[in-house]
Amino acid sequence: MKKLLKIVFAGSFALMLASCTSQSTVPSAKVEALLQAGEFTFMAERANPMGNDVVNILNSLPNTSSSQMLNLDYGYTLQIKKDEVKAELPYFGRMYTANMDPSKNSYRFTSKDFTFTENDGKNGSLMYNIVTKDLSNNAQLSLQVFKSGKAYLSVSSNDRQPISYDGYIKENLVVKK
Repeated sequence: MKKLLKIVFAGSFALMLASCTSQSTVPSAKVEALLQAGEFTFMAERANPMGNDVVNILNSLPNTSSSQMLNLDYGYTLQIKKDEVKAELPYFGRMYTANMDPSKNSYRFTSKDFTFTENDGKNGSLMYNIVTKDLSNNAQLSLQVFKSGKAYLSVSSNDRQPISYDGYIKENLVVKK
């Protein structure tokens, strides 16, 4: 009986480890083509607030874990094109100049005047730095994209605490007319 229990435990442990491995959401050839084109969409899967006060509030809520990562619903994106950057990302953190309109308290903007730089990152990744110039509170976005398609986005602004997002990149959605 003990031997059977050990086998079942070892099998379930191996299955759990196998399910935790990172899998690519986009084939590496497709990732390379998207990065060379310079037009792609970052899909946010998790948000990571940087302020300890936000983490303390999240930890005080009932039925929550002590993790500061927040799982997000599908649809939060950063779309990068040659002539525009469009962000639709939630924000969790302290704002120094909050707006009375709650829809303006997240990162929802379209910028047509921005600087875009591309550098080599660690472990074969690419780093994209985007600084908007035409917003009332300009944002600095740092996007690190790995060969697997996974990506890490860090957003900072002069009117709020920084926040980061984990996710992946995919092809821009083509709007049919």
